Amino acid sequence: MLRKAVDSILASIYPQQCLVCGNLVETHSDGVACAACWSLTRLFDGSQNLCGKCGALQDGRLDAKIASCPNCHDAYYDAAFAAGAYEKALAATIVRLKRKPELPARLIDLIEQLSFRIEQTRPTVIIPVPLSRSRKHERGFNQAEILADVISKRTGLDVTLTCLVRSKQTPMHRVAMDKRARELTVEKAFEVRGPRLVAGKDVVLVDDVFTSGATASACARVLKKNGAGKVTVVTLARAVLYN
Repeated sequence: MLRKAVDSILASIYPQQCLVCGNLVETHSDGVACAACWSLTRLFDGSQNLCGKCGALQDGRLDAKIASCPNCHDAYYDAAFAAGAYEKALAATIVRLKRKPELPARLIDLIEQLSFRIEQTRPTVIIPVPLSRSRKHERGFNQAEILADVISKRTGLDVTLTCLVRSKQTPMHRVAMDKRARELTVEKAFEVRGPRLVAGKDVVLVDDVFTSGATASACARVLKKNGAGKVTVVTLARAVLYN
């Protein structure tokens, strides 16, 4: 009750327009989207038909228990899951996170749910997907590191920041790029420095959005090449391949 009251007071003192629909955000904890837009955002609760490997929403043509869909059968990661679909309120929240390193209470709740699922996989270490040095300098932070830190505090797992590095600047992935084009942009873009930090360990690879999986697969490939065991990819959102 107290939290709701404080949320309402803050929202009235610092009114904010919903970045999805344009209406006012009623509670501070909802961040940059209103409650109505959050209610229209597909958050994964176990009832959705998802690919068992990459976590993509399926359109009914594939069995819900399928091990992998045509888009991920050759991926190097072992599994991937997200809090919800990259749409509406969740998409707007992530776009804001890329610009300002603040996590609204609504997002913290979603990360806590992800943390519970992470604990069930019994991993050893958390590694955020790295940005290039120039991009991190330009932005001032890496949002994947922020998410990894929150997950670490809720699971007790250590975060390793110096092991996996982006060894070259890669172009931003555009919506029109197909799977192969995305793979080519991140080919040989990552390397492991200090293999002992991952050798024999099961890794949780953290990022904000999972789109085609090219980046996640490239990271998993180099991690496994340096001795890592299972690699589980955890993101806030999963791009929608099917409606």
